[in-house]
Amino acid sequence: MKNKLLVFFLISIILSGCVGVASKGIFGTGVSVAFDPRTVGTQVDDSIMQKNLSARMLLMDKKYLLSVKTKVLDGRIFITGKVDNPEEKLKITKLAWETSGARSVRNDIKIKEQFNFQQSAKDILITSQLRSAMIFNKNIKATNYQIDTYKKRIYVYGIALTSDEKDLVIEEAKEILDVENVIASIIIVDDLRIQKD
Repeated sequence: MKNKLLVFFLISIILSGCVGVASKGIFGTGVSVAFDPRTVGTQVDDSIMQKNLSARMLLMDKKYLLSVKTKVLDGRIFITGKVDNPEEKLKITKLAWETSGARSVRNDIKIKEQFNFQQSAKDILITSQLRSAMIFNKNIKATNYQIDTYKKRIYVYGIALTSDEKDLVIEEAKEILDVENVIASIIIVDDLRIQKD
């Protein structure tokens, strides 16, 4: 009788661990696997991408363990937190775009440094000029790109449909007045692991 009770207890513990497993601990999404609209394969892929990005950020600097958080949903990467300067934010964004399978990156990291209005106004102007040029160029799908400008350096991240589109984006950026450098991290659709059907 004692052995049957012990076996029953062990089986109930094992089975209760299988039912209604929340994906927060496993996949980092905070919703039940049963109600998540993503396929289990997509959830696993997202989890692997998130762990990969977090590990690479940790290798870059250990302080990111507490100051920067990442989230991956259906290949879309979301980043939040605080860093000391814009260069760190841009490096993290570049790292996220380099993650295999990244479909888009949304970087909401805040900068801890003091605000320089004049420099910031110039950077905003450069960003808006490039964004406008990309919107008016019918050969560029402007919504596929994220543009960051810091101290007259343009950082372009995104997904190009063709290599010609990638070249057009870089050309448009180089034509803007006062731009010192263009750093492009543009992925071509054919190189993506996850593609929209």
